[in-house]
Amino acid sequence: MTRVIKIKTSVHEMAGESAKKRRLTKVMLHIILMLISIIMLYPLLWMFASSFRSNGEIMNNLSVIPESLNPKNYISGWHALKVSFGTFAWNSLLISVLTVIGNIMTCSVTAFAFTRLNFWGKKFWFALMLGTLMIPQHAILIPQYIMFLKMNWIDTYLPLVVPKFLAADAFFIFLMVQFFRQIPRELDEAAVMDGCGPWRIYFKIMLPLSLPVLATTAIFSFIWTWGDFFGPLVYLNDINSYTIQLGLRSFVDSTGVSDWVGLFAMSVLSILPVFLIFLFCQRLLIEGVATTGMKR
Repeated sequence: MTRVIKIKTSVHEMAGESAKKRRLTKVMLHIILMLISIIMLYPLLWMFASSFRSNGEIMNNLSVIPESLNPKNYISGWHALKVSFGTFAWNSLLISVLTVIGNIMTCSVTAFAFTRLNFWGKKFWFALMLGTLMIPQHAILIPQYIMFLKMNWIDTYLPLVVPKFLAADAFFIFLMVQFFRQIPRELDEAAVMDGCGPWRIYFKIMLPLSLPVLATTAIFSFIWTWGDFFGPLVYLNDINSYTIQLGLRSFVDSTGVSDWVGLFAMSVLSILPVFLIFLFCQRLLIEGVATTGMKR
């Protein structure tokens, strides 16, 4: 009897020690994650604090707490260039919205064709489409530029927008294909028995059931286009057509005279749309990514 009691006591002690180790491990993990978060957030917090300082204070102050919240840098930065920063924001918004519309329209139709329609070489074309994901964009930059130059599209938004209406983003097509494959084909068969054709199946069944992946496509399309620097740099020359990213670059003068406070102030404003999108749409974003490729 005494031996049994000792064994039970030993088991309880081992269980208690194991629970303590798990709690200690969890605490250490949270501490490490907090340190990593602080390291990653520091540049953003420092940029926000520096947007309220002078050019001289920026280089000598590493604090993330602003001394004052005087908005004069934001007012001066908004009108610091020959063109109002609001023009750059409008240009970026226009291109981003058109990109979202183009990707949702054409990528969803293409994904529907790959998952629901039968046509010659479907597997080959799908594999070829996936293969384009492995081609660096810089490898096709020169042929693209020459083509757009001959079409007189340089210094317009057409090179940035038109490809989005031609299902040119293979990543979003693949994302939607994986999601569409989860939708039971019995729904299609029932719709066909009711007299629905492919287009009605697409509009009445596929799109309403695909809101999570459509939202994910819209969010990623907007964020990537809003933050795109290289594309507008290549195709846009007129300052009145500049996007936000090119406008921010204009604060840094090649001669060495730079308006750092204006740059930081406008940088804070430029990340607000992205921050708000993640803040209010993170549930849709996570749901769209998490459910893609999973069997229901």
